[in-house]
Amino acid sequence: MSVPVIDIGPFLQGGDKDKRRIAREIAAACEESGFFCITGHGISADLIARTRQAAADFFTRPVEEKRLILRPRNRVGRGYYPFADRSLAYTLGEETPPDLQEAFAMGPPDVPDEEYYRGEVAEYFFADNRYPARPEEFRETVDGYFRALLGLCDRLMGAMAMALGLEEDFFADKIDRPACGLRLIRYPAQTGAPAKRQLRAGAHTDYGTLTVLRGDDVPGTLQVRLPRGGWTDLRPPADAFVCNLGDAMARWTGGRWASTLHRVANPPEGAPQRDRISLVFFHQPNYDALLNGIFEDAGDAVTLAEHYIEKIHLAAGAGPAPSSAADE
Repeated sequence: MSVPVIDIGPFLQGGDKDKRRIAREIAAACEESGFFCITGHGISADLIARTRQAAADFFTRPVEEKRLILRPRNRVGRGYYPFADRSLAYTLGEETPPDLQEAFAMGPPDVPDEEYYRGEVAEYFFADNRYPARPEEFRETVDGYFRALLGLCDRLMGAMAMALGLEEDFFADKIDRPACGLRLIRYPAQTGAPAKRQLRAGAHTDYGTLTVLRGDDVPGTLQVRLPRGGWTDLRPPADAFVCNLGDAMARWTGGRWASTLHRVANPPEGAPQRDRISLVFFHQPNYDALLNGIFEDAGDAVTLAEHYIEKIHLAAGAGPAPSSAADE
């Protein structure tokens, strides 16, 4: 199986016939693997390059400086996540050493002054962002990237609805106050052998509706678990985003579409040792959206907030990284 590459330009710019054709291609990908790549997305190469550079520049800052915006203790996705701060495999009940990565996380840059955005639950999704003082253009760049990806995902959710045989605006009132997040990740070049079963990112599924990712094409890359077993490297075209379904979409579709396992592998032995930078946008619906089945009663419904909060605390189950793993 190969992950299909879909030119979504005709969906974004065309008429009903073009939209339905692209929706059919997306449906086929979602039914087969839950992964697809998109071109024709309209996100400027300059914005992508500037965001990637802003991430790389931030991660080169001294550790003490990065820790000035350390993530909150309740693990709300804001600020700096130190090296080996979590283990994604814990979300599936698998105990592994901490993942070999550090990250910067943020939520929406534009939060209205309304009741929905306040309170203990809302804090997980709409807390104030924690930006570094340097690089100087960091905040402006990542805010612009967030807004651009949010706009793209609004359109992609319309395509997903049509792929399910629904009206294009089916999800509109369920994603009009979305609990989206952006994570910039650095997987350091490995100067020592990882611990047993330790990866750059352990096997996991994502939590929301749709993930839109752009990562460096270097050894030690994103791998997808194939429906028939086995892992395969995902090597998208240079101008493409990788898209994959998350748990919220799997619940909504009553399992018709799956939230597929994926991981980030270590570089093969003898391969060049290089950092890998990934820009990962997590699209999620409104935090109070009920994730029961679209087509039939899926049993006890949970909200996006209930599902998400459980997952992030499970991912925090790892202890400190072994000293031999990799350099900070």
